[in-house]
Amino acid sequence: MKTPTSIHAWTRTVVFAACAAMISCVLPAQQSKPWEQIPVPALHPFHPQQPKRIELKNGIVLFLQEDHELPFINGSVFIPGGSRDEDAGKLGLVDLYGQAWRTSGTAKMSGDSMDDLLESKAAHIETAGDIDSTMLSWDSLKGDAGQVYDLAIDLLFHPQFNDDKLSLAKQQEATGIVRRNDDEGEIASREARKLIYGASSPYARQAELATIAGVTLDDLKAWHDRTIGGKLIVAVSGDFDPAQMEAKLRATFEGLPAAKPLSVRHETFDGPKPGVYFINKQDVNQSNVQIAGLGTERNNPDVPTLAVMNDILGGGFGSRLFQTVRTKLGLAYAVGGGYGYSYDHPGAFRVVAMTKSVSTVDATKAAEAEIAGLTTRPFTEEELKRAKDDILNSFLFLYDTREKVLAERVRLEFYGYPADYLETYKAAIEKVNIPDLDRVAKKYIHPDKLAVLVVGNQAEIQPGLEALSMGAVHPIDITIPMAAPAAAMEKKQ
Repeated sequence: MKTPTSIHAWTRTVVFAACAAMISCVLPAQQSKPWEQIPVPALHPFHPQQPKRIELKNGIVLFLQEDHELPFINGSVFIPGGSRDEDAGKLGLVDLYGQAWRTSGTAKMSGDSMDDLLESKAAHIETAGDIDSTMLSWDSLKGDAGQVYDLAIDLLFHPQFNDDKLSLAKQQEATGIVRRNDDEGEIASREARKLIYGASSPYARQAELATIAGVTLDDLKAWHDRTIGGKLIVAVSGDFDPAQMEAKLRATFEGLPAAKPLSVRHETFDGPKPGVYFINKQDVNQSNVQIAGLGTERNNPDVPTLAVMNDILGGGFGSRLFQTVRTKLGLAYAVGGGYGYSYDHPGAFRVVAMTKSVSTVDATKAAEAEIAGLTTRPFTEEELKRAKDDILNSFLFLYDTREKVLAERVRLEFYGYPADYLETYKAAIEKVNIPDLDRVAKKYIHPDKLAVLVVGNQAEIQPGLEALSMGAVHPIDITIPMAAPAAAMEKKQ
């Protein structure tokens, strides 16, 4: 979904492109282009201000990032363990936990009372669950930092889960489940993950009405007890005295027992079974096409070259996919993608094309041709330069504040990456050359190992998906299972 800012940027881009096209038709072809003569200075050396790292004897890690520009203080605690660690019969537990943890409050202050107090101070305390972690965060004005910190720490260590708040969280989750088939893009992304990782994989499975119905207060308490003793990562940024903040954090966390080590994960990833998979959504006049395969992990030394290759393939207006499938052939109104990499498990290779129903097959074939072309069509120096500039210039926006640098440093710590990863990654991007791209494309791009998933209106897709010549089309059923009480009630009616 586009934010207002991105919508305005997109609008400006479209208007600029239209104006440029009209001007090019009017001006003589030989007219000089003075804007191309504007010198572009070299980027400044990339040395972001790293936060101070403190590792306590019990294994808990603290990060302090001073920033006196504004009188705010932000903090967070990352806790290992997320939805990929849920029992299969309790899928959705971590999402419910992340909601009910904050809304329930503590024995000293209910969640509702906490809402009122924080609102009066323009402060926040939030909790959330993710696939591999849970998190508690807080922010406030400097003058209220002590009180807000004490509330956050009380919630961290002494939550009092409330049955009414769990019921509310279940209602909200149930609403999301029953509406998960409304949007074809969400359907496509979800089902593509199942093809790539397997429907029962921790990285693709989904909560159902029956699994969230089985979650109890005891489950939330057990989850909290299970995870709070792990290797916590505590990060604070903002306008504070570093010695005083360190002393405060040490007083809170230094006396805790030794952090429990993470259990070693034993997972296998085979990637999708090649073929064409189809989900019939009769209320749309367009298709969401996802060409999907297995990616790699971010610690792979080939990742910098893969990043450059991705930008050339599907990284924006100048990419091969955009220039061919959208601009030259006019077969898609959005297209892009590349070879993915995650921090501690293989990411996903995914190319996405959104197209009219009648151009589904042609758009898919065109995208497949560009993917295969990575191993047959030579890379150019112009493509290499543009891609490297895209990536390197993006650092200006990704890490332009100390808070963003801190967030990335916490992420690297969480997954066990070296502190200088950003600097070495940037340096590696700068060294990528054409032979590197050729080698990596031949090593990782295997069109015969990819699956094609289409979400669209079967009646309007002409010719049919059999025209892709990838064998029989495999239909996917996305019917939402009813929870037992709801199913029984429906039968009575």
